Amino acid sequence: MKKMTNWEELEWRGLIKDVAGDDIADKINNESVTFYWGTDPTADSLHLGHYSSLITAKRLMKMGHKPILLCGGATGRIGDPRPTSEREIISIDTLNHNIECIRKQIDKIFDGKAKLVNNYDWFKGYEYLDFLRDVGKYINVNYMLAKDIINRRLETGITYAEFSYMLIQGYDFLNMYRKMGCIMQVEGSDQWGNITTGIDLIRKIDNKEAYGFTMPLILDSNGKKFGKSEGNALWLDINKTSSYALYQYLLNTDDSKVLEYLKVFTFLTPDEIMAIIHEHEKAPHLRLAQKTLAQCIITDLHGEAEYLKAVKISEALFNEDITSLSSKDIEEALKDVAHVDIKEGNIVDVLTEAGIFKSKREARELISGNALSLNNKKINDLEYTITKKDVIDNLIVIKKGKKTYYLGIMH
Repeated sequence: MKKMTNWEELEWRGLIKDVAGDDIADKINNESVTFYWGTDPTADSLHLGHYSSLITAKRLMKMGHKPILLCGGATGRIGDPRPTSEREIISIDTLNHNIECIRKQIDKIFDGKAKLVNNYDWFKGYEYLDFLRDVGKYINVNYMLAKDIINRRLETGITYAEFSYMLIQGYDFLNMYRKMGCIMQVEGSDQWGNITTGIDLIRKIDNKEAYGFTMPLILDSNGKKFGKSEGNALWLDINKTSSYALYQYLLNTDDSKVLEYLKVFTFLTPDEIMAIIHEHEKAPHLRLAQKTLAQCIITDLHGEAEYLKAVKISEALFNEDITSLSSKDIEEALKDVAHVDIKEGNIVDVLTEAGIFKSKREARELISGNALSLNNKKINDLEYTITKKDVIDNLIVIKKGKKTYYLGIMH
């Protein structure tokens, strides 16, 4: 593959959707640009949807540009308008807690090399009338109504607070342009209206030119965003989404999406990515592309040791002897499956009583049909007695059929 410019590589990776500024490509290719990406602290952790933007910011940093990462202590008090309904207002204490958690995550991802800011720092002393005079008079209401996110809410209704959000974010850009030399904003495509508002303020008030581009929103194979509002959040906090859970999710990435994800989520070169896809297509069942994706993301987020641990747990659960795992590893891997209390006794009686089988008849049929395993060991003896020798500490992994797992707990 021929050598690409920085901008050409961003386009090849599918990271450019909307663009503001005619010579933005020249700046990305030939200058060191200070840019910013921001998020509101709506939870105490970012998720994989945020990471798709953060890794683009990190990619720009590796190209020689200077990132500013903003956590919205001011904008988070209002909430960015959603397409369907107003965001729930969270308490100030919760907001501040979330900010600290998110700042630590961002600092880790960027190896302490990015500037971290909170927009409440420049809004906390800003008088409301001064803000209207300094900022509000430069943005026409008709201009705001024409923005897609506002326009979509007009029929169902939008509060004045939400309506004002784009002015606040627009001022963020103006303020950082003036005080930090920030000339570009980079966000997901749902932020296009807010980006252009900031660019317009810089042009109208300071008579200067600023730039911006948006990235397409990353969707799963069902067409849903990677976000907590979609009910499929993969948190960057390892205590909320373990490396094993993240590994399993990425390992099961649909073949139709894996090339896109390798382009977006990894620092592999275009040649390396296409070589992996070429090998993957020879034997898709080996899931080389998915395994590479998981390795890159987990290593970047949590380190190589966590990636190797996720692989070890996965291989032990599906291929090897579960007794090689610690009880902590087992709990981590199976925290989302049904937990059942078990006791010593005949396997049919114990597992029926635990609710794993609907009846003793079903238990007998499945056990005798080789459809049950304890710690990956097939059990087809109807007279088998479950004892403490079957547990790891006090846990036992029970598998019914091909995919249904239970975590048995013996007290």
